[in-house]
Amino acid sequence: MKNSTGVYLIGALGSIATTVAAGVLALRRGLIDTTGMITPTSLFEGVDLVDTAELVLGGCDIRRRPPSRGGSPVLEDVIGISPRILEAIKRELAQYRAGIDPGIASNCGEAIEALGGGGSRRKATLRSEIKTIRNRIRKFRESSELGTVVVVNLASTEPPLELEDCHHSLDMLEEILDGNRSEKVRASTLYSYAAIEEGCPYINFTPSNGALFPAMMELAACRQAPVMGDDGKTGETLVKSALAPLFTYRNLEVMSWMGFNILGNMDGQVLDNPGNMESKIRTKDRVLSKILGYSPHSKVKIDYVPSLGDQKTAWDFIHFRGFLDAKMSMQFIWQGFDSILAAPLVLDMVRLAELAKRRGEAGLMPHLASFFKAPIGVKMHSLPEQFRMLTDYAQYVRNGRSN
Repeated sequence: MKNSTGVYLIGALGSIATTVAAGVLALRRGLIDTTGMITPTSLFEGVDLVDTAELVLGGCDIRRRPPSRGGSPVLEDVIGISPRILEAIKRELAQYRAGIDPGIASNCGEAIEALGGGGSRRKATLRSEIKTIRNRIRKFRESSELGTVVVVNLASTEPPLELEDCHHSLDMLEEILDGNRSEKVRASTLYSYAAIEEGCPYINFTPSNGALFPAMMELAACRQAPVMGDDGKTGETLVKSALAPLFTYRNLEVMSWMGFNILGNMDGQVLDNPGNMESKIRTKDRVLSKILGYSPHSKVKIDYVPSLGDQKTAWDFIHFRGFLDAKMSMQFIWQGFDSILAAPLVLDMVRLAELAKRRGEAGLMPHLASFFKAPIGVKMHSLPEQFRMLTDYAQYVRNGRSN
């Protein structure tokens, strides 16, 4: 009986996807525990979730496939991973990487196309590219005898897609695809469309807004596919969403909130391009006003520092006003490994997306809001409120109710 769960990772040779794979393999070997994941905790006791160690991994990438004899040069930058663990899973990790499908980079701009050596430009029609993606997902499902395949977009950030009327109507989107209007879509659009057409749960961990716009929500409802995005919340914005409520709880006025970020992995390299950077800034910069109810002076800056590898550092300066007009300040520094912070969130969401599919849920999964910087369809941006949505959902499931 087909009951295993597959995970098809878009951007499968990147640092986050490779760390996801390393995590699954290490859990399978009993080399690590589940620190960093929420779903294995007591909050989800009694909720029937798939075993993380039993997930079957696959995916696609626009970069050339590495030699099968190697391990993972990508993870050399993630110095937080023990060499002992990497050595133990080296063979299985090489097998995972050797089996990755070719990806697409349609209308994604020069920064992303350059990752594929400039050979990833669209040559086929939009419909034929969608068909190819669907066939690869289907082949992955059938060859591994999988019951469900969860598709997760971990690809590099695309430039923003300016949404128009055609992105708000499924009928109009179909016309765009039939007419091969490539300027109206991005690669993320084709991936999400293909995954949803296959009935797969789909998670957009990227800031790329071409993946889950309103017409795609309509398609997800039609195909009974649970979906959620955008932009995984792992560092500075995570702290913001937890810290900003403090000022509202004490009626302190935030006058300015400045954030400076440096990182050195391929994400940082792509974000060094102004067009791709704009997508990231849009998701990072909207959290404060949503939580505070007003817009203080705020700026988010991201700089690429190659020597940092997978490390990222954020320094935030908060200037606030209190009683008797006294002006005070607060600062924090967040340092971590981008992929180490992101990978357990991906695994949590894969387990919850598979559960949603099994329960017959379709469309947005708002209970996953706490995992995203810009959760689609969710008005609450405070981390405590978002986390309550997740724990409430777990209770609904335990009680045998619908969310």
